[in-house]
Amino acid sequence: MKNWVNGAEGFMGTHLVEMLINEGHEVLATYYNPGSDIFKLNRNVRIEECDVRDRTQVKKYLKEFKPDKIFHLAAQSYPTVSWEDPWYTIEINVIGTINIFEGLKELKLECKVLNACSSAEYGFVTQEEVPIEEEHSLKPLHPYGVSKVAQELLAYQYFKNFGLKVITIRIFNTTGPRKVNDVCSDFTKRLIEIEKGINPEKKLKVGNLKTKRAIIDVRDALRGFELALDKATIGETYNLSGERVYEISEIVNMLRRLVNFDFEIWQDPSLLRPTDEPIIFGSSEKFKRETGWQQEIPLEETLRDMLDYWRKVL
Repeated sequence: MKNWVNGAEGFMGTHLVEMLINEGHEVLATYYNPGSDIFKLNRNVRIEECDVRDRTQVKKYLKEFKPDKIFHLAAQSYPTVSWEDPWYTIEINVIGTINIFEGLKELKLECKVLNACSSAEYGFVTQEEVPIEEEHSLKPLHPYGVSKVAQELLAYQYFKNFGLKVITIRIFNTTGPRKVNDVCSDFTKRLIEIEKGINPEKKLKVGNLKTKRAIIDVRDALRGFELALDKATIGETYNLSGERVYEISEIVNMLRRLVNFDFEIWQDPSLLRPTDEPIIFGSSEKFKRETGWQQEIPLEETLRDMLDYWRKVL
């Protein structure tokens, strides 16, 4: 089975490529502005540079590789960056998606596409509205969320009009080793900096501890991606969310039990966002019914693995 993973330089991409190789698949891993991890991948991977905004490059790889499956992960995925540079965010997430779909249409390739979208499409929701189901209104709070709504609607359009075999997954909070710039990654990294003496003050810098998140381990999410392309309905959209909600303060308390030292809490005003969703929690029941997927890895295990990761790299 030939799998193209674009955005392979990202957190989810590197894990996905490793999983596919371990399963014996042929993999094309494309990157843009790579992080260091992509060049540590298994030698059996073909690694190439591809800017999905360049439709000539995209069509070239489609024509040469002729994938059976595409995991479309290439994206500008940080909400804060999307405010600073909405143009770049839209170009990568929207134009990049059009280039892939147009290439498939023009080349008439029989290929399944995992269209990686986001819970950020929902925007502000209340405690009474969760867990959010797929029919909930989409009112994103930043350009990143808007770009993912556009990406999802493009998938539906190309499915209905041209028969492209696209399945969209709205990914909720996902973390694990190699993750950067989320609350679990930031906390675990800062704690290992304390443990190693890099931060001698033993103060954990935090933002808003009252927000609530359902969190899923990247390894569970990637199993879901494979199940989606094997068992889910072409043209449909699915939530992929953790099944338990944690207040951020609970994560801090969990981490206290996982390290062998005490630390203070310091709330950094720069980490407080002007618009911060009070709760992010989706219903994965539709996805579970169709694919049999279940969340298997508890958050405590994920955090322990993340602490171990930072111990190795710091």
